[in-house]
Amino acid sequence: MCVSDGPGSAVTTQHDDLGTADGSDSGVISVSPVAVEQEHLDLTYARLDRMRATTNRRLAAALREDGDSPQALSERESYERLYTEDLTKFDAAEHNLYFGRLDLDDGEIRRIGRIGILDDDDADSTLLLDWRAPLSRPFYLATPAAPESVEMRRHIRTRNRTVRAVNDEYLTGDRAGADPSSHGDVVNESALVAALNAARTGEMTDIVETIQREQDIIIRSTHRGVTVIQGGPGTGKTAVALHRAAYLLYTHRDTLSRSGILIVGPNDDFLEYIGQVLPSLGESGVLLSTIGDLFPAVSAGATDSREAMAVKGNLRMVDVIKRTVRSYQSLPSSPVPVTFDTYEVQITSDLVKTARAKARGSRKAHNQAQRIFVRAGLDGLAHAHARTIGASLIDGSQLLSPGDISDIRDEMAQDPDIRRELLRFWPTLSPLDVLRDLYGDPAAIRRASPGWSDFDRDALHRTTAARPEGADLSPADVPLLDEIAELIGFGTEDDEREQQARWRRQLAEAQEALDILTGSAPQDLEDDLDPEILMAYDLIDAEQLAQRQTRRRNLTTAERAVGDRQWAFGHVIVDEAQELSAMAWRMLMRRIPNRWMTIIGDTAQTGDLAGTRSWQDVLEPYVAKRWQLRELTVNYRTPAEITRYANRVLHHINPEHSPPTSLRSNGIEPYAVMGSPLAAAVVGALGDWPGLTAVIAPDDECAPIIAALDTGVAATADVRVLTVTTCKGLEFDNVVVVEPAAILRQSPRGHSDLYVALTRATQRLVVVHDEPLCEELSDLP
Repeated sequence: MCVSDGPGSAVTTQHDDLGTADGSDSGVISVSPVAVEQEHLDLTYARLDRMRATTNRRLAAALREDGDSPQALSERESYERLYTEDLTKFDAAEHNLYFGRLDLDDGEIRRIGRIGILDDDDADSTLLLDWRAPLSRPFYLATPAAPESVEMRRHIRTRNRTVRAVNDEYLTGDRAGADPSSHGDVVNESALVAALNAARTGEMTDIVETIQREQDIIIRSTHRGVTVIQGGPGTGKTAVALHRAAYLLYTHRDTLSRSGILIVGPNDDFLEYIGQVLPSLGESGVLLSTIGDLFPAVSAGATDSREAMAVKGNLRMVDVIKRTVRSYQSLPSSPVPVTFDTYEVQITSDLVKTARAKARGSRKAHNQAQRIFVRAGLDGLAHAHARTIGASLIDGSQLLSPGDISDIRDEMAQDPDIRRELLRFWPTLSPLDVLRDLYGDPAAIRRASPGWSDFDRDALHRTTAARPEGADLSPADVPLLDEIAELIGFGTEDDEREQQARWRRQLAEAQEALDILTGSAPQDLEDDLDPEILMAYDLIDAEQLAQRQTRRRNLTTAERAVGDRQWAFGHVIVDEAQELSAMAWRMLMRRIPNRWMTIIGDTAQTGDLAGTRSWQDVLEPYVAKRWQLRELTVNYRTPAEITRYANRVLHHINPEHSPPTSLRSNGIEPYAVMGSPLAAAVVGALGDWPGLTAVIAPDDECAPIIAALDTGVAATADVRVLTVTTCKGLEFDNVVVVEPAAILRQSPRGHSDLYVALTRATQRLVVVHDEPLCEELSDLP
């Protein structure tokens, strides 16, 4: 059977039987493509089963090892992790293991799957190429206009280790043709549409079988700067980003397995939605986080008003925080007397000012500069005490030597009362205390924000006024905590010096161990060494050995990174990036010093008042011109019936913004339901629809709707009530948008919010309202 589901202009043939007559009088039955691929699928699964069994045996053997030496423990842990990761990869590949084949014009056949599998009976034979391998790329890129030596591309559909059907696309020769009704760059359109029409499950699935040309180009981009993926709703931005993460881990495994990949999403619901995609591709260890979770040991569960979020996200907060931290570096309003060796010495404003100038001149973080301040203060007090002693001598002219003054300073350093009084003017700070002190003191806010309006100052003060002591901070507070931590440091310089001393001791012990193991040190030293350092006899230098000593065992890269504010990731992916504030970008850039990033967003969907409308404005302060823009142009999610209305809203947002082209039409027209009260109208509007349903409502309407659903006949686990903020990045089979007029009114970027709400559906859109509809939706039936 011939069908047009190929790469834009290819004629395809679908096979769904196991045998066909060859058309001659001989009655000979030829083997169908389905049978051919079933035979190869059986061979491949048999090999996968053997690989799994071998790995299970090796894991069991490793766990049975009973050696208690540090070396044995380390080796057992390494093997356990290696084999466990392999088993996870094999299990992830179980579903749709083999999905593609390329027949090249020179007779070569390449088979494409989720993982690469070699034939154990023939070392030179490859049963499957990993979809990320360079040789697999023509499967996603080849078209009749640019066949890349591909004569035929075959798509294999399987279920439970059984081939259900194959589709052949002929890209060259007499059987390649033109189909004017198809989409120019869409590969395997029938399989893609089938996937898009499938009911949603609440979890995102991978698109490894249906990656399109424009998506694949981005996934495999070799650009080592910042790549911005701009695309409208439903263009597959998130899927592209996740598959790019899998591709980068495959291509740069050695580097990224150590430094890790960070994926930042807009909220926890979104992270839960995408959480299974990378595991289904056999990749784990990637850290998924929101902005609010990027600061260790801080829970950002509170919410702010839109106005407060805008104030906190503005770069003006950098100066506010600098002034706030400096306010702790204070001067005494009057001399502070302290007693030393029965004499009174005064901590004067001039003495503190001199010590403060030296500490600030060091350009160290506040806590690290504290030691310099204290030392300078003690030096001033020692000289003052020397002058007092000198004046009390017989003729008042005898002065103490520099050595005597140094001794006095050292003695004063041991006096807890003197240190306590000095530290009043340069205290040890913590980020959370500084932020809470600022929020809770209107006078402190006023001093730190010259030129601000009272409205903006009140927005900062109001954020914590209603929260009990110790309540969660909001996501907008976390970048401010990070900014404070950057200015004050986490520990004092004494703490830092102790860490350095500890490292030097570990380094010396490691070198002694290596000397023993190479026979260049006396053997009797071995008894005095920490036995754990002897396990690393295969390492080449003392630094590597010491690092191995300090490494936390049984933790993945992601687990180590989540607790380390200063962790430097190898690659960072940011989804819904248009919502990040300028302060959030500052925090994020500290996590990625190499500036190798993939940024996904759509400036037409920016709803946060502190968000961005220009990628250039966001990126050029950090990467100058070292960034590139890639655009996705096909809307795979939203049917044309819905995008007709959504595109009107987009035109209102930006008349010059080109909407993505909808891939499909499903014949289900959106419609409006008018009723009051809104909660009851929503319950009445819900139908017996298949799949997942979302009700997207203005912020203050969610609670009444949830209550109505809980008591109404429409109550079902398949209906979720969300705000525009919490539905970002998600998709549902059916969407009910509640009171568009209120959505427009609740934010200066209300049209962007409405655009987001209208584009979450894959099948059906219903609008429930009491107020008149906006112009863009006024003709809804």
